[in-house]
Amino acid sequence: MDMLIALQRVPEAPVPAGPGVRKPIAPEHDLVIAWIARHFTPAWASEARAALANRPITLFIATRGAPSELLGFCAYDATARGFVGPIGVLDAARRGGVGAALLLACLHEMRAMGYDYAVAGAVGAPDFFRHVAGAIDIPGSTPGIYAGMQHAAQ
Repeated sequence: MDMLIALQRVPEAPVPAGPGVRKPIAPEHDLVIAWIARHFTPAWASEARAALANRPITLFIATRGAPSELLGFCAYDATARGFVGPIGVLDAARRGGVGAALLLACLHEMRAMGYDYAVAGAVGAPDFFRHVAGAIDIPGSTPGIYAGMQHAAQ
């Protein structure tokens, strides 16, 4: 199911207690892609690669500590313009505001770029999107943009 987010209604981005939310710099790109493929899926790594190729870059990461430890990522305009996601946060870092900070960073930047709405495609955690961004279901949106997508052999 896809969800619609009215960007004019998105709350201010929270300041996370520990992790820093930022865009990765060029020497980090391969590390970020490998981390996403290892902790999430190759498909998400492909979408992240597309977001890193955009100018400006359309991917945020959350880090903590020195040397910095990756906690999560969120992209937008990766598979399609106006789409936000994928978003992924390590299990150990969930429920601490990391995902909300990443999602809101993307949504605020989309708003600043002139978007009025964002679509979250094939949402796996609809309650998160409803709570953080006021997202609503888009009726009849399944299977959506990912219909017919090639998958790696299991």
